[in-house]
Amino acid sequence: MPSYSPPPGSAGADDFIIHTKSLARTFKDTVAVCDLNLSIQRGEIFGLVGPDGAGKTTTLRLLAGLLNITSGEATVAGHDLRTASEAIKPHIGYMAQQFSLYGELSVLENLTFFADLFGVVGEFRRAQLAHALAFSRLEQFQDRRAAHLSGGMQKKLALACTLIHNPDILLLDEPTTGVDPVSRREFWDILTELHLAGTTILISTPYMDEAERCQRVGLMYVGQMMLCETPTQIRNMLHGELVELRPEDGRAAESLLQSLPGVIEVQTYGETLQVFLDDSDGRIPELEAALSGAGIACTGIRRAPVRMEQAFISLIRGME
Repeated sequence: MPSYSPPPGSAGADDFIIHTKSLARTFKDTVAVCDLNLSIQRGEIFGLVGPDGAGKTTTLRLLAGLLNITSGEATVAGHDLRTASEAIKPHIGYMAQQFSLYGELSVLENLTFFADLFGVVGEFRRAQLAHALAFSRLEQFQDRRAAHLSGGMQKKLALACTLIHNPDILLLDEPTTGVDPVSRREFWDILTELHLAGTTILISTPYMDEAERCQRVGLMYVGQMMLCETPTQIRNMLHGELVELRPEDGRAAESLLQSLPGVIEVQTYGETLQVFLDDSDGRIPELEAALSGAGIACTGIRRAPVRMEQAFISLIRGME
């Protein structure tokens, strides 16, 4: 069983708004989530990363009360998911990976529908609708059908509908997948405001720059939580110093470099090779000499900081 560090500034069990113990979910013969132990503090922003099929979506659906638990325990906002899954609904906002709103309804009609669904009435309703349109920057598009919005606008509308009842917890399943960089940045600006206001956010993401924004990151693999640390701690798990270079013949260079002494790991990123060395100062001249001796032209050899993306790739390789 992996051991997990507590959230930053954690105090006691009462501060954990999400807590699971040996949580599991199976689909016939397939184990989607296995032995999941997770504690998330109130107000924390927690990232879930992992390859496709790792169990991230199933975990979020379990915590949203949308799937029955096969075994284990889980509490969300103080409610037992086994016995009181309906009681958590007012406390959470769940945003699915795929766009699931009503395309034939306008922006305002979708927001109104979800306000009705969650029993948002009176002055609070009027304030929430106005606020949802303002923070999502959709005021001027409120009469446009959801199906005619851009991908980024659809994501922001989905988040606005998720927030219409002012939930304590957001469960977001890869909410920025498939949108342009500007919309992704705007979406994260909204999440940052919510986080600063005290909302607890559990988000799965395929983007390592988004994982960097989280206070802690959990790496899932074949249904299990393999590690759970801060982004800095995860980066520090990698051994060696990182050097990047761009060879003319990437395959030949990769094969050669992997055979050299002092080379811990080689990763490819487009036309660039990312090489982990036990000592960059001492090994770079050896690396250059070996490439030159093999007739492999190379440009742009430089030291580089380790990012979450390299850490993620290296850690996944070690699990396969």
